[in-house]
Amino acid sequence: HPDYTFDNFVVGPSNRLAHASCIAVSQSPGDTYNPLFIYGSSGLGKTHLLQAIGHHCVHHTSARNVVYVSSEKFVSDFIQSIKNKDTTDFVRTYRTADVLLVDDVQFFTQSESTQKEFFHTFNTLHQNGKQIVLSSDCPPNRLKGLEERLISRFQWGLVTGIDKPDLETRMAILKKKAENEGIYLEDAIAQLIAAHVDTNIRELEGILTHLLAHASLKNVPFTRELVLNLLDQTTRPSKNHPTIDNIQRVTARHFSISEDLLISKTRKQEVAMARQVAMYLCRKMTPSSLSTIGLHFGGRDHSTVVHACQSVESKLLTEPSFAERLHRLT
Repeated sequence: HPDYTFDNFVVGPSNRLAHASCIAVSQSPGDTYNPLFIYGSSGLGKTHLLQAIGHHCVHHTSARNVVYVSSEKFVSDFIQSIKNKDTTDFVRTYRTADVLLVDDVQFFTQSESTQKEFFHTFNTLHQNGKQIVLSSDCPPNRLKGLEERLISRFQWGLVTGIDKPDLETRMAILKKKAENEGIYLEDAIAQLIAAHVDTNIRELEGILTHLLAHASLKNVPFTRELVLNLLDQTTRPSKNHPTIDNIQRVTARHFSISEDLLISKTRKQEVAMARQVAMYLCRKMTPSSLSTIGLHFGGRDHSTVVHACQSVESKLLTEPSFAERLHRLT
């Protein structure tokens, strides 16, 4: 993403160590922290930092072959290589990288074949002095479902977290984004928005984008009254926003089973598939954490939700009829 550079990353107390670590890695890949493991909740800037490393390496030629990939893409590529009965391109892509940046490695859980492949990829790169940077929603020692040998390797280098930004950092983020849009944002307005939205950076920037668009389209000044009015509208829960309960109800009806059966312990194939689809949609369509989704499905843990998402994604790649059915349901 062209905007995900170090110049556009706002540094504060919550992300200072992670930012400094990424700068060090980008300036001297393979020679400082290897691997570098960054963890934190969704929307706090992990993807931004990983891609900023890639931008810096390419722009300053500190590394020539830079590969950025989400864990889902890595899994998909691996599945496709097996389906094609030819892993040559896959191995060439990932094991010859000078810098390998992998986002959201928590989704490797419950996939033994993928974990095995990534283990060998990791070993090859590390032994050759190539840089590995990983991100996750939790630290390595809390990644359930991952092989111990992988967790151990994730901890070989530096493990650093990103927390929610404080008020001052949130204000700086807003002013930076507005500046990038060619608009000056007064401190009072920035503080008003930052005080109202304290969840994550992604939501914070989304609120600002909405406000800027409204002011521009209606050609009205960016006043305190306008901000307060739109904040009330944009942060009020929408009746049409899907919830876990909504998704469970519609999915159960789509598969012609009861909601009680959907969250039950039964492993019957048709029920298990409906349950996995519902979990997948909850992950894609709600801001709920993996653990929260699992709790709504009979108290299952987050690794079960991860496995469900991976199973659905695998079927999407191999079964066109399933993909069409899921599209209709969505």
